[in-house]
Amino acid sequence: MDQVTGGEAFVRMLQLHGVKHIFGLCGDTSLPFYDAMYRLEHGIRHILTRDERSAAYMADGYARVSGRVGVCEGPSGGGATYILPGIVEANESSIPVLCFTSDISVSARGRYALTELDQEALFRPLTKWNTVLDSGADIPRVLRKAFKQMTTGRPGAVHIGFPYDVQRQMVDASEIWGDASLNQFPSRRACADPAAIAAAAKLLVQAERPLFIVGGGVVISGAEQELIACAEHLGAPVATTISGQGSIGATHPLALGVVGSNGGTLPTRAVVQTADLVVFVSCRAGSVTTERWRYPAPGKVAVIQLDIDAAVVGANYPVALGMVGDAKLTLAALRDELVAAGGNARAWGRDAVAAAKQEKFVAFRLLAESGVSPIRPERLVAELNRVLPGDAVVVADPGTPCPYFSAYFENERTGRHFISNRAHGALGYSMAAAVGAYFGRPGAKIVSVMGDGSFGFTVGELETICRLKIPLAMVVISNSSYGWIKAGQKSGFGERYFSVDFSRTDHAAVAGAFGIKSYRVDDPAKLAVTLRLAVEANEPVLVDLVCQPLEQANAPVSEWIA
Repeated sequence: MDQVTGGEAFVRMLQLHGVKHIFGLCGDTSLPFYDAMYRLEHGIRHILTRDERSAAYMADGYARVSGRVGVCEGPSGGGATYILPGIVEANESSIPVLCFTSDISVSARGRYALTELDQEALFRPLTKWNTVLDSGADIPRVLRKAFKQMTTGRPGAVHIGFPYDVQRQMVDASEIWGDASLNQFPSRRACADPAAIAAAAKLLVQAERPLFIVGGGVVISGAEQELIACAEHLGAPVATTISGQGSIGATHPLALGVVGSNGGTLPTRAVVQTADLVVFVSCRAGSVTTERWRYPAPGKVAVIQLDIDAAVVGANYPVALGMVGDAKLTLAALRDELVAAGGNARAWGRDAVAAAKQEKFVAFRLLAESGVSPIRPERLVAELNRVLPGDAVVVADPGTPCPYFSAYFENERTGRHFISNRAHGALGYSMAAAVGAYFGRPGAKIVSVMGDGSFGFTVGELETICRLKIPLAMVVISNSSYGWIKAGQKSGFGERYFSVDFSRTDHAAVAGAFGIKSYRVDDPAKLAVTLRLAVEANEPVLVDLVCQPLEQANAPVSEWIA
């Protein structure tokens, strides 16, 4: 009977499931696995990171743009705790990330071994599924289950604890087999009940002002064209959550844009208030999208909800009709039912979208064309809109970049061209996730936009970017504060600013010290040419942008406007 070590079996199982990249950081308890990676021919590239958080964020960004499982790894103890933020972000965003962390030997449990902790308990509330291996014989079965869990039903993150002695145990080679189709997501799709779909079509045909509000599941499922076909047949506007951007091209006449408290505007809110039927598609109708469940008003508008997760349907709004199924399959069936039902598209949808966009962008352009200093955030978005190629991917941190790019960044293409970590909104996401996006979609221009607070969290990955010569365009919005919190202190706490300001860093000089070409821009007249240089460069470039503080700006955040 042929046998291999546990480390070798793990590598082979990843290979059989089509894994091409692993993002991670070494540790003592990982040595047998690393040795197997060194000795075997497997076609997997290991990306050495400088922080386990970054490894998880890279796997997340990789998965979002590639449609394949992202894989990250780290050592026991502190490594397992550091990797957590990226895993919970991916899981709550329905992104399949396989996280495996090495662990102390099974034989050392309960003996006060260095780096001992209960990894299974630690990861249990943060993942879709997790386990800690007790035996090398379990490796093939556990890996097969992990890929099935990640990519079927609602996609999500899984964790596997991989003890040191299990990595060295012998495994029966005949047990090592896998299904590479489970590397893609979503896999093994299921459509909603046909009777529910027919009933939904009937309600939509009867409605005078139907509106779609769609979340990230449309892009995850690849259901963009099916969604657009339904909307066009009805003449219904399509609004999106932040994660749902790309479900419809931004310039489509029915594309209303982002709605809600982060990235939504008063004109887009008005369209939501006008609708007599709202269809939530792959959208949990959470606090941000609905401005704390006020728009649409509960009980005052009919609601249809479609989601892959049955627990989501009807959780926040009473529904006239609920459908549980894959967005692509269900919207395709709904399209066919609508076509069979006939009828003409409503004119109100295009008219309402055109009026809302006109009002929104008139106000935006007044600020985007301003020549005052510090540079307005609106000007940054406008200049990037002009210079970015159509296939570009913008990865925005959740502070200053997120609301501005959610409201005003326009990409005519469908699919994943904008990413922001909206599940938990941790700082330090953008630069690392952009690295993952580069490996997931190497032919596209990847742009990382972050605040200076986020830069401080993730600056160490500049070495990774320089070492691997990753041609990212990075923009640091420098305003010397944790701007989101400071703006909240202004709007809700009488401008009592406490512990939110820090000294200005010369981010260009820092990047230069890592060996990265960099520019510092404080003159609005020089912004366009500098951004073009950064975007067109075939090497990593960082632009340090001295920008208007968020508490002084006109950010599209409803609670500040109010």
